[in-house]
Amino acid sequence: MTKDTSAEFVKSAFKEEDWPLDAKPEIAFLGRSNVGKSSLINSLLAVHGLARTSSTPGRTQSLNFFLIDDHFRFVDLPGFGYAKVPKNIRSTWGEMVTSYLANRRQLVLSIHIVDSRHEPTKQDLQLHEWLEHSNKSRLIVATKSDKLSNNELRKNLEHISGVLKVDSVLAYSAKTGKGREQLWRAIKSAIA
Repeated sequence: MTKDTSAEFVKSAFKEEDWPLDAKPEIAFLGRSNVGKSSLINSLLAVHGLARTSSTPGRTQSLNFFLIDDHFRFVDLPGFGYAKVPKNIRSTWGEMVTSYLANRRQLVLSIHIVDSRHEPTKQDLQLHEWLEHSNKSRLIVATKSDKLSNNELRKNLEHISGVLKVDSVLAYSAKTGKGREQLWRAIKSAIA
């Protein structure tokens, strides 16, 4: 992404009929609550506060669409696994996210975000297996990589790769920009 890249918030959608109707390709960002999805999006776009960050997990309760360069969209999906969210809202999120991932023909890449410091959760495993079973193009990105030493990070990435049975996991830091160029390459490749 260059300095002249444009990024704008389009809309929050709680229902499928509110999703944008055009054929622009979409990149979805998904992971558990508090994993750093919004921070990753903001750092990737080099824009402060476009995707709302919060110290309170479970803040994102809708699909948030962002138009990038008038050419494609980022979609910030609600985080999963936060217990303090009412059960009826949690089940609605699950239906909404599953419907989006299963049916959205504009979706060209799902970026599954995990925390580099922690073991993938049961929900991470379920999500990964579902994406794999559904044959969805996906990439696993481990955030907060700046909080670990190089040795710890290498060990944790190997462990996450083993648990999720993937060849590689991309280390990312919203603070330092580590992994930013590699992630942009993957996104551009998916859109091409």
